[in-house]
Amino acid sequence: MTIGGEQDFATAQAWEALGGAPELVERVRYTGSGNLGEGPLPVGELARATVGACALAAGELGAVRAGGTTGDPSPLVVDEGRGIPCPSPLVVDEGAVATAFVSERHLRVSGRAPVTFAPLSGFWPAADGWVRTHANYPHHEAALVRALGLRSPEPEALRAAVAGRTAVEVQELAYAAGGLAVAVAERYGDPQPLVETVRTTGEREPGRGRALGEAPPGRPVAGVRVLDLTRVIAGPVATRTLGLLGADVLRIDTPGLPEADDAYADTGFGKRSALLDLARAGDREVFEGLLAEADVVVTGYRPGALERHGLGARELSERRPGLVVAELCAWGRRAPQPWAGRRGFDSLVQAGYGIAAACAGPDGTPGVLPAQALDHGTGYLLAAGVMRALAGGGGCRLRFSLAGTGSWLVRGLAGGARAAGGGAAAYSAEPWLRETGSGYGVLRHAVSPFGEWAGGPSRWGTDRAVWLPR
Repeated sequence: MTIGGEQDFATAQAWEALGGAPELVERVRYTGSGNLGEGPLPVGELARATVGACALAAGELGAVRAGGTTGDPSPLVVDEGRGIPCPSPLVVDEGAVATAFVSERHLRVSGRAPVTFAPLSGFWPAADGWVRTHANYPHHEAALVRALGLRSPEPEALRAAVAGRTAVEVQELAYAAGGLAVAVAERYGDPQPLVETVRTTGEREPGRGRALGEAPPGRPVAGVRVLDLTRVIAGPVATRTLGLLGADVLRIDTPGLPEADDAYADTGFGKRSALLDLARAGDREVFEGLLAEADVVVTGYRPGALERHGLGARELSERRPGLVVAELCAWGRRAPQPWAGRRGFDSLVQAGYGIAAACAGPDGTPGVLPAQALDHGTGYLLAAGVMRALAGGGGCRLRFSLAGTGSWLVRGLAGGARAAGGGAAAYSAEPWLRETGSGYGVLRHAVSPFGEWAGGPSRWGTDRAVWLPR
């Protein structure tokens, strides 16, 4: 399928939300076919639009670094697994997009398929509806078992405990204990913005990015230091994309909150990973040194978590006026309390925002989108927002949420025309899969829609907490 000669509806919406010049959307062309179009919601449109907007932002930043201005994207084709400079337009292959949007499903670690959802994660019938639980991490599983008084961490024990309670009761018991469970909503949640931008006092001339210097072709973020304080999918997708496009990405985690090996094997490409305990004076000093030399900070913890360490977005911007700070949360900061400050994952937001009910099967069992599209889509939008902020000279706070992307999906995108396309029969993931060595062994993995990484990820937490030489 090729869309050309006119603006793509979804891409225009995403680019407008990011503050881009509307006439540039005509530069993006889509070719090939994916398999994300099944179901009642336009997931395929969301996927290609978020990647298309990211391609526009990458081209724009490259043009600015070559001496142009914002609104002047350099040419970049996203095709055949490689980012290749060529005459305009910008070309995005939907086969690459569809494969990347389910990268966790394609992952094989030394031939082994990863575990994507634990036994206690899923939909469960309650006394008055349905509940979605998330227990992939051991501490979340332990909290769920404790909250519901389960005698054993077995699915049947959980099923019985949920069946005797209302959905909201299960939800509140789980959150109170530090676990994760969300009542499946029958209606869509309140509208949320796709992105919120707060301009701070920049150190560079507004609208110019010359302080970064020129960048090599296809690597518009080269020389930019990105401090990655994110976990799971959306934030790591954003930072692995920035890493592919040239950024020096350093992910920092606390040693007390281990990441799942399979999750990092999928999203750890394009970055390094180190452990620092901010409660220790020595580690905090190292972190402050990293922060002092960072150009971008991306955060993915629930609102309030980093503020306890004096590292909230407002505090970071006040300390470093030229810094780009991109915040990611689950439910959106405009969500009603207590939701604005709660933890969440893509699957839970789908349940709590009414998407799971919209995707229900004939028997009424809640369903899911054909990809964790809120995660992946938000990741590409966040990467695009960071690149637009860099093109504008830095000094910017950006806010994204999974619920904001969900709101766009069910309202903005669902109201537009659905694109006709080749459909699943014409799609194969094989052209977009590679085998690469890593700290976890040989990985079979999806390539990025923007090209191929030079190598696989190291093991989580095993790199030094230092920046690479510029």
